Amino acid sequence: MNSIKFDTGSADSQGTRVQALSPAAFDAEKYADYAAALDEKCARFWDSDGGILVHRRFRVPEVFAGKCGDMELSLGLQLSALQSSMDYAMDIPNFLEPWYGIGAVPAAYGAGYVWNGDLAPATMPLFKTLEEALAAEPKEIEETPVGRRILEMIEFFLEKTGGKIPLSLSDVQSPLDSTVALIETSEFYMACLEDPGSVKELLERITDITVRFCKKQAAMIGKQLVFPGHGFSSSRSFSGTGFSDDNSIMLSPETHREICGDSMVRFGQAFGGFAFHCCGNWSKKTETVKFLDGLKTVDGAFTIRTDPSPNPAAPFRDSFAGSGICVNARMVGSCEEVLEKLGELQGPGMKLIAVTYCESSGEQKKIHEVIHESTR
Repeated sequence: MNSIKFDTGSADSQGTRVQALSPAAFDAEKYADYAAALDEKCARFWDSDGGILVHRRFRVPEVFAGKCGDMELSLGLQLSALQSSMDYAMDIPNFLEPWYGIGAVPAAYGAGYVWNGDLAPATMPLFKTLEEALAAEPKEIEETPVGRRILEMIEFFLEKTGGKIPLSLSDVQSPLDSTVALIETSEFYMACLEDPGSVKELLERITDITVRFCKKQAAMIGKQLVFPGHGFSSSRSFSGTGFSDDNSIMLSPETHREICGDSMVRFGQAFGGFAFHCCGNWSKKTETVKFLDGLKTVDGAFTIRTDPSPNPAAPFRDSFAGSGICVNARMVGSCEEVLEKLGELQGPGMKLIAVTYCESSGEQKKIHEVIHESTR
């Protein structure tokens, strides 16, 4: 398997292509019953200290790119994915997400979206220095065009599905990732070295406005709300809001914990804990992240088809075995590739979710059976 490489020609290695389905053609009652049955299994897993569940993620690339601006199309594509997902053997249901870019916090400071063809909307840094960012007064996110649009999507999704389908918050960025989006990158990382106290002050402010907006979304979604959300395997039986902390890869483990730890913990306190995601190989941070209060789940890519710099298994097994913290392991690849990596991750006291991307329902059925037979 050493010859296998990441497909640089693929726009989304973790995506599944579907044709949009109208809400009228989607059997919401059937999916609601399907999801409820799986959520019972999820609840038993979540209350345990170890074990393994299998999830086949249905991520539609267009939804997380330029088509996110069309909420009717976004819903239609996601409903089609949910319908297709019921044919695949898994233990955790898929869910809807009101995804509208990752610019919620920049929008609070006045940033607008830049649309470039079919790419996801982007924002540009507003401030040259940390001092400029600290001097600015952000709006509440719900008062901005981006924030209003996210809330409109939630309302639209709930209306068209009768409020019966699992739904997540829109993609949540960590306080660090939101801050990096505001300030010119080189200036921000210099500030982490020269004035970490002021960086922490800005992270706390951003934590506050993000938590308030997430609570607004959660109140609208109500009983259908799933955790951790976005790129994580999620259930109404799980707890802890997930966020992306991709820029942590630029900081040493010690600096990351010192500057960002308090804001992540405080964020989690508002939602029964938190789940941590970072793209690429973040295995050197497993020990520092592990000891943050409220950590419920960590997410990582573990095969070369998933990420060009996947995580080695050993640090995750060594850090999280016996901790009760769930490892959400994304593994694009064949049955053989997934089972090989899973064998490296498994061990006494591990709490694992094996996230697969099998092309066919037959292949998914096979891998689902093999994984569960191996743990009996």
